[in-house]
Amino acid sequence: MFVLTFQMPPKKGGDGIKPPPIIGRFGTSLKIGIVGLPNVGKSTFFNVLTNSQASAENFPFCTIDPNESRVPVPDERFDFLCQYHKPASKIPAFLNVVDIAGLVKGAHNGQGLGNAFLSHISACDGIFHLTRAFEDDDITHVEGSVDPIRDIEIIHEELQLKDEEMIGPIIDKLEKVAVRGGDKKLKPEYDIMCKVKSWVIDQKKPVRFYHDWNDKEIEVLNKHLFLTSKPMVYLVNLSEKDYIRKKNKWLIKIKEWVDKYDPGALVIPFSGALELKLQELSAEERQKYLEANMTQSALPKIIKAGFAALQLEYFFTAGPDEVRAWTIRKGTKAPQAAGKIHTDFEKGFIMAEVMKYEDFKEEGSENAVKNKRWGAHSLWRRTWRRTNEIGSSLNQAEMERGDLI
Repeated sequence: MFVLTFQMPPKKGGDGIKPPPIIGRFGTSLKIGIVGLPNVGKSTFFNVLTNSQASAENFPFCTIDPNESRVPVPDERFDFLCQYHKPASKIPAFLNVVDIAGLVKGAHNGQGLGNAFLSHISACDGIFHLTRAFEDDDITHVEGSVDPIRDIEIIHEELQLKDEEMIGPIIDKLEKVAVRGGDKKLKPEYDIMCKVKSWVIDQKKPVRFYHDWNDKEIEVLNKHLFLTSKPMVYLVNLSEKDYIRKKNKWLIKIKEWVDKYDPGALVIPFSGALELKLQELSAEERQKYLEANMTQSALPKIIKAGFAALQLEYFFTAGPDEVRAWTIRKGTKAPQAAGKIHTDFEKGFIMAEVMKYEDFKEEGSENAVKNKRWGAHSLWRRTWRRTNEIGSSLNQAEMERGDLI
């Protein structure tokens, strides 16, 4: 069974919100880096997220070389398909996560091994911006006190200044060749970089805040992978007590700051201490502890948020041999999604049979959905995109492109 998902094209004249452009590396093997000041809980978070043992000592720069791991993306639909088919092989979607050493003020000038660490961020495609909102006298803070707003601003400033530092030499080189040298082929790139300079240096705004970059401009931006072009998810590390009671004096201030300076970005509270404790318990003990404290782990929400921030999504193929999630970029059309499975599927693709996952789960089989739920089973054509639907087969018959039939 092919579990494919598609999205109906917007109606002409609709009032849909324009999504931000996708800036960054092509492909689906993208990475999200954990970024923050030293001793805010990055390595502890990485350890509980990946169930690994990266160094998490109480001193700055205990992480020097970036640790990298991949984390399964939790999805109840995948779990249900595995239970239904009982396959020999199970392959979920994965989020690639990188633990990057703590930045300090002045990193763009090389402070605290800053240039090396900034290059590690450059190699990532998105950022988990982790900040500390817990007090602990046994864990030193590089700035001397706990102030997550100050810490967030330090990270933003370092990324912004590094981009500004990069832009100048790029424009100087292009000006020498395209303007003074008369190279007409490079003149459009020079003009685009001047626009980038105006936005980033003159207006002091991150690249990702401009939502109207056109395709040519994005092509130039993708050559340089500016740090401020990377999407951010803000993670607030709380004490176990504050997380369980859902109260912390910094949370509202952090949300207000993000809404003002990075509108649309997610803010997710979690507790590294709680997640570490949960990891050390058995499954039964973990469930009892969560129920007793009326709380839950934040890790599934964080993983899904990171995956979405990278503009990734996935569809399934399912059967007794294998249940597998295939990762694609958001906006991928049905033929290209099918091509992830096999290139012949893309070449011969005409349409897919689809049904809602909820209908499939409720009825218990594809045939039951087809036979019992009028209107729940449809044929979707090659120009449609992914949404929360599943498809039972690919149809390679010669049919014209069109709408839902």
